[in-house]
Amino acid sequence: MRYFGLDILDFADELTEAYVEVFTAPPWEHRDAEATRAAFRERLETDARRPGFRAVLAMSDDGEVEGFVTGWITQGPFRTDRAYGKVTSRIGADRVNELLIGAFEIDELGVRSHARGTGLGRRLLSALTATGRGPRGRAWLLAWNQAHDTLAFYRRIGWQEPEPMPGNETDIVVFLSPR
Repeated sequence: MRYFGLDILDFADELTEAYVEVFTAPPWEHRDAEATRAAFRERLETDARRPGFRAVLAMSDDGEVEGFVTGWITQGPFRTDRAYGKVTSRIGADRVNELLIGAFEIDELGVRSHARGTGLGRRLLSALTATGRGPRGRAWLLAWNQAHDTLAFYRRIGWQEPEPMPGNETDIVVFLSPR
């Protein structure tokens, strides 16, 4: 495992290729590889500069990224771009402020297909949350509700889902790190 801050940009090409492989395969096969590549690379340039940004990469002996996890400290006010509005809708603004602001946000976690089933995803997540918890001592993430294997993985390793606000279920699921 290799730990990174802003220097993750030195491995941006390798990380981007791993990201595209993971996030254009099922259940994300509807995504265009080139558009996914461009969007992730652009986001990475910005995300690496966020307060508290950290990344962990698992590299093969030949320098290929086998798995990755990135995140940062969630700042207030809570964002509204990407899927963040759905987070607020799902758990409510008060719980966003109570549970997520100041916590460490896991943004991306991915393991290439040839490395799945080895415990690498769990090790990556553990490595990042061990050093990357926010001032409130917790971490959080969101996942798409159609990524059934991903949801099962987080549940299996003890991540908890705050109850959604009545009538406000969305296509994302929020998870809080185990206590």
